[in-house]
Amino acid sequence: MDVIDCVFCSVIAGEAPAVVVRRWPDAIAIRPTRPVAPGHLLVIPLVHVADAGQDPAVAARTMLRAAELAGELPAANLITSKGSAATQTVFHLHLHVVPRTEGDALPLPWTPHPLTPTPSLDPAGPPDLTGSADPAAYQDGDGAR
Repeated sequence: MDVIDCVFCSVIAGEAPAVVVRRWPDAIAIRPTRPVAPGHLLVIPLVHVADAGQDPAVAARTMLRAAELAGELPAANLITSKGSAATQTVFHLHLHVVPRTEGDALPLPWTPHPLTPTPSLDPAGPPDLTGSADPAAYQDGDGAR
């Protein structure tokens, strides 16, 4: 996506409407157009970064801002996606801060749903991001992980 076509870049530039609830030198927090829960916010870096993997330093600073907001809540989900397969629809990094309450019934993709069959997993499993396929390699001295 070209930066010129990015809705979040337009919001940051003041060219598209948004309710900005918090500003920092490196990010803003806005109310989404379709919140999934009362108090749902999006934290968006001021620089255009497509996703959390493109610039880890920007992703970390954006997470810091989202964590500041989450710290004001008794319970919350902090969620971001990288790529279409992970449900990313706006290709400008953003984190969802979703306030939660006990029994709110807001499902997440990994929440079991009674009418939805559990997808089968690839027997090879996800890629190994630890640098070692040996489970013992990431146990501490007492065997805990």
